[in-house]
Amino acid sequence: MKYLKYIALGVLFGVTLTKAEIISWYRIYEMFMFQSFHMYGVIGSAVVLGVGVNQYIKRTRMKSISGEIIHIPNKPFSIPRYLIGGTLFGLGWALTGACPGPMFILLGNGVWVISIAILSGLAGTYFYGLVRHKLPH
Repeated sequence: MKYLKYIALGVLFGVTLTKAEIISWYRIYEMFMFQSFHMYGVIGSAVVLGVGVNQYIKRTRMKSISGEIIHIPNKPFSIPRYLIGGTLFGLGWALTGACPGPMFILLGNGVWVISIAILSGLAGTYFYGLVRHKLPH
């Protein structure tokens, strides 16, 4: 019962993304083929909203649920870091036809083959944790 509100919020988020066709392989294909603005509009809106919310959190010194002030550390800007990471992210997205976030929504919608991508992502994350200290940051 403690986590019921989080489960309900997750289900609502999943239904919203499903109805907005954001998890649709066809919509992702359209985006990568530059045939539709749908996904670019969603991603652009998310970026603008994310920047605004981050600025609001920083300026108001917002507190977390536990009462601690939320601190968002600044990261150094590194072109190779973002270029390599963005390329790998985009390749994975294009190959699977799914962004990492909605993969669990696809699984909840009965697209069982996405479990291979989920397990691969978890394995990749584990592998990154093993070699992280050897990589440039």
